[in-house]
Formats: sequence, C-alpha cells, structure tokens
Amino acid sequence: MSTTTVSHLDKVKDGPWSGGKSPWNLEYGKIMMWFFLISDAFTFSAFLIYYGAQKFAQPTWIDADKIFQSIPGIADSGQPLVFVGIMTFILIMSSVTMVLAVEAGHRNSKQEVVKWMLWTILGGLCFVGCQAMEWSHLHHQGFWFGRNPATGLTDPDAIAAALQPYFSKEISYTAALQFSNLFFTITGFHGFHVSVGILLNIIVLFMTLNNTFERRGTYLMIEKVGLYWHFVDLVWVFVFTFFYLI
Repeated sequence: MSTTTVSHLDKVKDGPWSGGKSPWNLEYGKIMMWFFLISDAFTFSAFLIYYGAQKFAQPTWIDADKIFQSIPGIADSGQPLVFVGIMTFILIMSSVTMVLAVEAGHRNSKQEVVKWMLWTILGGLCFVGCQAMEWSHLHHQGFWFGRNPATGLTDPDAIAAALQPYFSKEISYTAALQFSNLFFTITGFHGFHVSVGILLNIIVLFMTLNNTFERRGTYLMIEKVGLYWHFVDLVWVFVFTFFYLI
C-alpha cells in the first residue's frame, strides 16, 4: 500500500489567507482601508489634473492673492492667504493630535485616547467651519456653481469691471467661471471627506468611552480611522497648492 506524501506547500494552505501567512503581517481591515484610500486618491487626482488642464488651457486665470485676501468677519481685503493659512494649520494640528491618539492607543491608555480624539474632532470642526465661512464670503462676492461676479451682465465694460479685482493680467469670463465651478466642486468634495472623518472620529470616541476597545484588547480601530484622517490632511496639501499657491 502506497503512502501519500503531502508537501510543505500543501500543508501551509490551511491558514486564513489560504496561502499560509499574510506577507505584510497586516490586519484585514487595515489593508482594506489602504485599498479605499488608494482608490480615493485616484478620484482626487482626476479632479486636480482636470483643474490644472483647464487652468493652463486658458490664456489667463484668477489671481489667488486677489481672490483669497480676506479674513471673513475681520477684514475684507489686504490679507492674502492668511485665512487659508490658518485653516491649513488647524487641519495639520488635528493630524498631529490624531497621531498622539494612535500612540496612546498602542499603550492602551484610554484617557489619553479620549483627550486626543476630542482635540482631533475639535480641529476638524474648526476647519469645516472656516471652510463654510470662506464659501459664504465668496458666494457673497458673486462666486458659486455656474456663476461668477459678472454672471448676468451683458455689457463688456461692466463684465470687465466686475472681474477686474480678481485678475492680474487680462480678464476672462470663461476662466472666472471655470475657477468658480472647480473651486466649489473640489473643496466641497474634500470638505465632505473631512465631515465623514469627523463623524468616524465621534463614533470611535464613543466606542472608547464605552470601553469597546478595552474589551477587545486592542485600539487598532483608532489607527484605521487615523489612516483616513491623515489621508484627508495630505489631500488638502495638494488642494491648497493647486488653488492657493500655483
């Protein structure tokens, strides 16, 4: 009677990966989060590439220093990029507090996780609030989806006068309209991501307060939500560069 010999490769195929062992030694949920973030990065990349294509296809474009020179509720002009600089600082600091929350989770320190998650949520709310103020200010100036300050005007001189404060070179109604559409679309899409991140952080905070992670014996969920939050922060760096600096 012959004896069947089972090779080593066949023996290891009974693990959860059906290949023996995870090659990266990563938890399933964390890998799925990375897959989601990569796919979302493609979406943001498409938006920003389209914005760049439209901008450089036009002979002229709105000057960021002229359209973003106000601090809503404080100064209407003369403070170029100050307000968006404050917004960016707030979001970056919220990313720092998220790092501290993840680090506290590695040490199973519930109180510190709660503290840093609260600061992260507060930073996110401040950023979204600042973005809403900026949107309101630009809307008051005449910018919106499908609109710019010259929309509805027919006289060329009136159109030029309405758009002149926002251009350094020649004036283009089409460029102003494209800028308006893309600005509200892309920053709105990012703001939606920040809002989702705030909601996730609030859920995780309540789970922490409810001792959910202590019963599980791990705070890995904090790290997974942190990956999303850092992604949102990184995307803003590119949005900030495209719209406010270039």
